[in-house]
Amino acid sequence: MRADKLPPEFLETVKGLLGEDGLRRYLGSLDRDRVYGLRANLLKITPDQLRARMPFLRAPIPWAREGFYYPPESRPSKSVWYHAGLFYAQEPSAMLPAAVAGIEPGHTVLDLCAAPGGKATQAAGYLQNAGLIIANDISISRCKPLVKNIELSGVTNAIVLGEKPELLARKFPRFFDRILVDAPCSSEGMFRKDPEAVSSWSVYKPEACAAVQRGLLNMAAEMLKPGGRVVYSTCTFEPREDEEMIRWFLDSRKEFHVLPLNCEKLGITGTDIGAGRIWPHLQEGEGHFVCVLGAGGEASQGRLLNNDCETRLIQPKGRRVGGLEYFSAFCEEYLTYKIPSDFALLGDSLYRVPEGAPDLSGLRTVRSGWYLGEMKDKRFEPSQAFAMGLKMGSARNAVNFTADSPDAIRYLKGESFDVNAGEGWALVCVDGYPLGWGKVKDGRMKNKLLKSWTAG
Repeated sequence: MRADKLPPEFLETVKGLLGEDGLRRYLGSLDRDRVYGLRANLLKITPDQLRARMPFLRAPIPWAREGFYYPPESRPSKSVWYHAGLFYAQEPSAMLPAAVAGIEPGHTVLDLCAAPGGKATQAAGYLQNAGLIIANDISISRCKPLVKNIELSGVTNAIVLGEKPELLARKFPRFFDRILVDAPCSSEGMFRKDPEAVSSWSVYKPEACAAVQRGLLNMAAEMLKPGGRVVYSTCTFEPREDEEMIRWFLDSRKEFHVLPLNCEKLGITGTDIGAGRIWPHLQEGEGHFVCVLGAGGEASQGRLLNNDCETRLIQPKGRRVGGLEYFSAFCEEYLTYKIPSDFALLGDSLYRVPEGAPDLSGLRTVRSGWYLGEMKDKRFEPSQAFAMGLKMGSARNAVNFTADSPDAIRYLKGESFDVNAGEGWALVCVDGYPLGWGKVKDGRMKNKLLKSWTAG
């Protein structure tokens, strides 16, 4: 990308941050191809297991050990493993915020600006379906891909909201252990990836974005538990939205402090305030700024943060289902374990409410928890999300194809076919990983894959 195509005010900002030689190297990086990344879904598979199934994956991403670079010609989103939810395709830099949040099983986590779901599904992998994640986006239309990505990943402890941050702050004071604030910004770090980001930039945009960012940080501060962490991130290089934003926040919120990142271990560039930045000429990723803010008792510890999360696979603990006879009958007939309670029946839609879920009254709720299915005329019909949150061993009647099986392709295309399986509902899997439901009668499977999920 030629320098004369970039806003001169932006070039002056970068020159002030990097110097003349750094600006030249940065501009050179814009003429190189962007890099591509994906993450292993820790709810289903370990990074080593994923790499064994997808040998084209390149070296791990330094700041997200469950992430890998991949060549774009490999087109992983066309593979059966995408439909099984084994990975999430994500720009490598965008994996940094959740990776340094220190999320552990049992935490309550808020992703304040969650769509389309990259950070939320990454956080869910660290939670291992133990704890609670609330994924919020103020745009209801953007919540549609957010919901799909959460359901495809097999997340069973998520609530999806489409609410204003100020209303959330009133509803959830001091409620969350971890809050991710990937704030709307002037998107200067996307100039190589998205040329439209260049055309939409203006000299007024950073200050307009900063006003929104200040509001988001204030709302996050109100919702954080003492001793918790807010991870603030942008995809811009603009100091008014990055370092200066953090200085403003620390001046106005004396109970907060920066938890310095171990930038050398993470393979990113450090800043003078203890935050980290990714530059496209220094790291394999687009532009990103990340700062971890602690509240309360962690100030004296001064811990350096890195990404030493475990990659355990945790089976849910079963408890007796009660009160919903048709759902209970379905579970007795087709499942090998009891779904943990509590449940919410909203109209005909049945949800499993995550443990520790708050009162959602008065909020625009898109998903109240794990969407299990629909009550229809004295029967229960399971959902696609229900299938994706199960494991093959959870189903009494499972059909398991190999990845190269023609029947696996037929299923993903929404076709019906002959199958050797028991009558009734069957969990359709590929190499042990669920793809969805089918219903078998007289040796013929009626395809129940959600139509919007079929492969093209």
